[in-house]
Amino acid sequence: MIFDRVKSLDAILATAEKKSLHRSLGAFQLTMLGIGAIIGTGIFVLTAAAAQKAGPGMMFSFMIAGFVCAVAALCYSELASMVPVSGSAYTYTYAVMGELLAWMVGWALILEYAVAASAVCVGWSGYVIGLIAHTTGLGLPEFLSSGPAWGLVGFMPTVDFSHGVINLPAILVAGAVTWLLVLGTSESASVNAVLVAIKIVALTAFIVLSMPLLKGENFTPLLPTGILGHDGLGVVGAAASIFFAYVGFDAVSTAAEETKNPQRNVPIGLIGSLAICTIFYLLVAAGVVGTVGAQPVRDAAGMVLSPDGVTFANRCAELSGLGEAPIVCSKEALAETLRRINFPLIGNLVGLAASIALPSVILMMIYGQTRIFFVMARDGLLPESLADVHPKYRTPWKMTIFTGIVVAIAGAFFPVSQLADISNSGTLFAFFMVALAVMILRKTDPDRHRPFRTPLIWIIAPIAALGCLGLYLNLPFIAKMVLPIWGSIGLLIYFFYSRGHSHLGRGSVEVHELDPDAPPQPVPPID
Repeated sequence: MIFDRVKSLDAILATAEKKSLHRSLGAFQLTMLGIGAIIGTGIFVLTAAAAQKAGPGMMFSFMIAGFVCAVAALCYSELASMVPVSGSAYTYTYAVMGELLAWMVGWALILEYAVAASAVCVGWSGYVIGLIAHTTGLGLPEFLSSGPAWGLVGFMPTVDFSHGVINLPAILVAGAVTWLLVLGTSESASVNAVLVAIKIVALTAFIVLSMPLLKGENFTPLLPTGILGHDGLGVVGAAASIFFAYVGFDAVSTAAEETKNPQRNVPIGLIGSLAICTIFYLLVAAGVVGTVGAQPVRDAAGMVLSPDGVTFANRCAELSGLGEAPIVCSKEALAETLRRINFPLIGNLVGLAASIALPSVILMMIYGQTRIFFVMARDGLLPESLADVHPKYRTPWKMTIFTGIVVAIAGAFFPVSQLADISNSGTLFAFFMVALAVMILRKTDPDRHRPFRTPLIWIIAPIAALGCLGLYLNLPFIAKMVLPIWGSIGLLIYFFYSRGHSHLGRGSVEVHELDPDAPPQPVPPID
């Protein structure tokens, strides 16, 4: 039941051979590609949430998340080089472990892309609102600039509307990006290169200005919440959250087909880009901690509060009213840090850089989401009408609009760190399955040609699987529960609809990437 209906790997590879790309990328180009894909939303948006969970210890969190990404990326690269077609981890799993597990991976990827896009919408909203407020003195009413605060009493969710009702800017940016995608607008390589440069220049300016102003006392205590805290707190809990900041490294993996000497250049590109980005992230984190301090907010009893909870929102509002709001309460941590150390103009420019660059991230995430939908619908696992192409714009307009609505609703009513945690749960599951798939395929098909072979496979792949599992277990309770609930819904859909409508189950083994109207392989999200 679990391992039946395996899509023919030979058919997929035949497709890849017919559409094979010119091998032109070297190690340097791959490294630059990885840096551009990785640096983005996470570091701009999640620094404050990471500081609330781990304090100055968030620097260790960046290293842990980067290491898990590196070993997962090495596993990802082997499959990407063998199966260089659309569908990402969904296609890999279909070719190795069968339809049911492929469905679960695809269903998790839907969770990853859509919720991640919502998180970026909320992060963009925070920077835009802050930029407008500091440059014009104008601002939205509180109830329109933020969603409500969520919490748990026992196992029952609670909602507090006292500090926000709906995040209007997040809805607007989600709607605008969805509209552009329906029209068929996509980024060109040159525009993307400019946006990557803007992000890197902004972070570099932050590092250069903050490093001379570091104060040693701001790093004490270094681990205020310990290594393993409760409900997502602690260094490992923060690492689970900021895993979001590294997603995008698979841009290097999926470029394996275009790489000269992939066995040498792919690991250099992966490890090199992840190492450089980790150094960037460590310096940015050190700049925040060392200049303005990043100790977590506590309640009256001295307990560290979860950055997603109602109590945290109330405490931040109380401290803000006293003019003492710490940086962990900020929705634009990097820009706010520069303003507090007397670089208000540069702070506003960093806010402007984030405001310009982040919509492109939203676009690529919604694009990736719709293309995963598209491939699953073309396999018969989702209603094929969802894959209908607009007669004028030639885009999968139905699923694009549906995805945009979901992204807008989630962005309107949930905080950014909670959305990132939920997205991470889907991402970690997909990477866990990729690590398993690599090991299974080594046993079941050892003679298959592998342009890139994961080194020390029986060490690297288990570490990747255990690393993903460990980070998942250290997510907050709500984020951990979303994945099994979402997965249960997916299983119901699979057994009541998808299994009976599957093309493969009906004996059709066609590979849809050959079709002339199939969309191109999605560019991995720049996160």
